[in-house]
Amino acid sequence: MEIPIFTVDAFTNVPFKGNPAAICLIENELQDDLYQSIAAEMNLSQTAFISKQNSMDFSSGARFGLRWFTPKCEVSLCGHATLASAAVLFYLKKNVNPVVVFETMSGELHVRQHEESLIMDFPLNKPQPQDQHEMKDLLKAVVGDLPIQDVCYCPTTWNLMIRLADTCDRPEAEALLKNESTGKIKGVIVTMKGAPNAQPGYDFYSRYFAPWYGVLEDPVCGSAHTVLAGYWSEKLNKKKMLAYQCSSRGGELELELRDDGRLNISGRAQIILQGTLKI
Repeated sequence: MEIPIFTVDAFTNVPFKGNPAAICLIENELQDDLYQSIAAEMNLSQTAFISKQNSMDFSSGARFGLRWFTPKCEVSLCGHATLASAAVLFYLKKNVNPVVVFETMSGELHVRQHEESLIMDFPLNKPQPQDQHEMKDLLKAVVGDLPIQDVCYCPTTWNLMIRLADTCDRPEAEALLKNESTGKIKGVIVTMKGAPNAQPGYDFYSRYFAPWYGVLEDPVCGSAHTVLAGYWSEKLNKKKMLAYQCSSRGGELELELRDDGRLNISGRAQIILQGTLKI
């Protein structure tokens, strides 16, 4: 079996920045253990598999199946690998449709081109405030002694969100996540308010850690921003925001809360590798 495979840096217009995802184009569904073996082999935070479903081919079809796997397990929502998947269809396969639709575990996700960016139609997942004292050991493991302003939890994505005080320089987290025993947390978002009056004017910063999924730090996480957008929109009273995830690679996301309760996530992508996976 030969499977076309690509590496795409998402949420950046510069190679080797943003978040790399492996994208596989498959003619027919594979066995689940094979999906997982391929993702473990690629050893990136996400490997995505695009299947034809009822579409005749990848250039003319408008609807595709999409699944995402970390090196450890399948996940129900991934932003950067969705952006990367659309980049392969639009930029390499020259898909003729203005919008492609991915059928996923999180429902239908629409992606369209707009100038040099790709715009994804994603769910909005607002987090709920939490009592800091009930998880003080976990919080200390993540951010040490840095001052915390808010702690929230999103049950839909299983993400804990920690907002640092505005006096902090940037989110930092050195000791990682050995104090979570409830089984309810699969990722931790660390965030803080940005400086929108400076250039380029980021409304907020973040970092994302998901060792439970086999991803120590995800360089730029689109699904985490479905949580962050809901939180910061209320705090900043804004529906359009510019966000920066300040991992070592770094990445930029444009966010827009829509009137129908969903979220547009916009970003760029660079395809840096293409080849054939032989099994």
